[in-house]
Amino acid sequence: MKKYILIIGFIALFSIKVFTQQIYICEYKADSDIKVFVTKYKSEATLKVYVTDYKSEAKGIRGIWYFTKYKSDADWKIYFTKYKNDADIIIYYTKYKSEAGWSK
Repeated sequence: MKKYILIIGFIALFSIKVFTQQIYICEYKADSDIKVFVTKYKSEATLKVYVTDYKSEAKGIRGIWYFTKYKSDADWKIYFTKYKNDADIIIYYTKYKSEAGWSK
């Protein structure tokens, strides 16, 4: 019974984090949740990211990110790595909101 409660709690916590995308940039890799590499090529990206100025637009898993100034406000803490091999995900910044999202 305890296992099921633990699993349900984990799923609930994970689903809350997945559906929001307020991002804080960490100085140190150890402080981050995700290591990110930024590519110049759309075809290399696992996620195409559109950066918005409005917190309300950064909902869902569509790749629309809002960068917050405070770690406590962030849903995800990321660290930008210089090397693609160190990254958990590879992103490409897009100028258009309609292009944002996960690559197939």
